[in-house]
Amino acid sequence: MHGFNNRFKDFPDYILGITQEIWEDRGLGARMKDYYHPEVIVRMPGGISHGEPASTAATMATLVEFPDRQLMGEDVIWSGDPEAGMLSSHRIINTATHSGDGAFGAATGRQITYRAIADCYAKDNMISDEWLIRDNGGIVRQLGFDPKDWARAKLESMSDFNPMRPEIDVEGPYMGKGNDNEWGETYAALLTRTMGAEFSAIQSEYDRACSVHYPGNVNAHGRAAADKFWLGLRSAFPSATFTVHHQIGREDPMMPPRAAIRWSLDGTHDGWGCFGAPTGAKVHIMGICHAEFGPWGLRREYALLDETAVWMQILHHRG
Repeated sequence: MHGFNNRFKDFPDYILGITQEIWEDRGLGARMKDYYHPEVIVRMPGGISHGEPASTAATMATLVEFPDRQLMGEDVIWSGDPEAGMLSSHRIINTATHSGDGAFGAATGRQITYRAIADCYAKDNMISDEWLIRDNGGIVRQLGFDPKDWARAKLESMSDFNPMRPEIDVEGPYMGKGNDNEWGETYAALLTRTMGAEFSAIQSEYDRACSVHYPGNVNAHGRAAADKFWLGLRSAFPSATFTVHHQIGREDPMMPPRAAIRWSLDGTHDGWGCFGAPTGAKVHIMGICHAEFGPWGLRREYALLDETAVWMQILHHRG
């Protein structure tokens, strides 16, 4: 790979390798500076982080709270080339013990397992643009809290609440939209139909035995589980605008056809759904999804959004 350390055999190897070096091998000093651009932009549902020092500080704080955290890469779905830069959508299974005090409160000693997806733009051996979603709803549930109650307490402890939304977004170095592979097109069209309230698409396009993984550490099977998640989300924000921001499709040896989609839902909490009674709150939702396809349709789906960030926006509106 032109511009990248030659010890990495390909782009997925780079993404998986530097993740282990930084988190599990504790390469927080030199390694963060090697792999993260000094002015890296990291967008998360709770806000935007600017610069490598902020990313390093956030990484250290997480490791204090979860010192035995392991990040196991389930997949890297990517597009681009070394000369123009490449975008990885990296799906991660995290295991950790809540051993220290931190952003999730006083240490509980509980062991947790949760997913995260990070979309990272890399060129010349450095990441300079990132979109990151962790299943915070799944984390707080495993720590013994209700996401709404946890969000309320978190909001009350904050001096400034500035979640990610279009008004505060900044233009970064990555301007790509992914690729035009048919599986990315297929999944983007399927999500667009579903968010257009055409929930019959789930019945016709999902494998009857599909395996689905949703926010809140939900792991289920079958079309009914998919319908419950997507209907509950759309019903809570029926007038919100659904936008596909980035799509990748890939076909790789020994892997099923698969896709990665980054999207947003932007609008008003004006319906009954998975976030309770409508409040009229203005809400922006970041979402990233991965899908794998088989002979009978969509076989596996991984959808992530941060429930706690949504609840905080709703509760902030209610005062």
